Amino acid sequence: MTTVALTDVRHAQIEVGAITMHVAEAGEGEPVVLLHGFPELWYSWRHQLRALADAGYRAIAPDQRGFGKTSAPEGVDHYDALTIVGDLIGLLDTLGLDQAVVVGHDWGALIAWYSALLYPDRVRAVGALSVPYGPRTPVPPMAFFREVIGDDFYMLWLQEPGVADAAFAADIRRALAGAWVFDREGWRERPVPDVQWRSSRDEAVYMEALTRTGFTPGLNWYRNFDRNWELLAPYDGRTIDQPAFFIVGSEDPVTQFMPADIMDGVVTDLRDVTVLDGVNHWIAQEKPIEVNAMLLRFLEGLRP
Repeated sequence: MTTVALTDVRHAQIEVGAITMHVAEAGEGEPVVLLHGFPELWYSWRHQLRALADAGYRAIAPDQRGFGKTSAPEGVDHYDALTIVGDLIGLLDTLGLDQAVVVGHDWGALIAWYSALLYPDRVRAVGALSVPYGPRTPVPPMAFFREVIGDDFYMLWLQEPGVADAAFAADIRRALAGAWVFDREGWRERPVPDVQWRSSRDEAVYMEALTRTGFTPGLNWYRNFDRNWELLAPYDGRTIDQPAFFIVGSEDPVTQFMPADIMDGVVTDLRDVTVLDGVNHWIAQEKPIEVNAMLLRFLEGLRP
């Protein structure tokens, strides 16, 4: 598999509040912000940047807080959802944008949903890959996951300071393959899966970034799940009313604990829900042609 040409992508280091954010952009026109997840980078949207630019949009893909060339403050409290949503709104302010369509994957999907919830005047429409938006759980998320899924759930493991951080840093290539989601003990012994959609050049981009930053800043996002539950309590019962779409792979492990139907009644203008058969978690990279077509169709539907 060859990597798409990225010669037309513009890169900048932008001051956004108290952090410096690395931003990749392509094209001109209506802005579409692309938010990556864990453990990723702006580069995760490499296939979408060019497609959006060619279709007449301004594609904006930042390295989010704690990732890549964006600042990584020390301390768990710097990575709660309100702070990270604030980074997005600060980025829009710095770029002089009143509104944008916001699309996210994985953790980026949650930040896209939260941005639409908290700042409906700034998020014209919202799209999510892999992670749907759902109503507030009756108890803090970690207690909820422990009760519903069990003590072996990987997000509970990620809560322990230093544990996953060290395990991932010891074998970054193996950590990128993601088998730890299913097997916290054996993933370090099994052969590294051959990821067909990620070339050796692609892998090198992530390896370089994660060797430099480590995994702790990204894992701190997970360590704010319960704090986010508290911080977002005032918004309980509020719906997301912007035009929205959702894409998920049929083999994505997220579907086992966050199915698409949890959006019923809380995302009121959900225009498309697509399940890509046989596709795992890294949807935009695994099936870029299909994702680009669905994304552009949704954006076209927003035009007057």
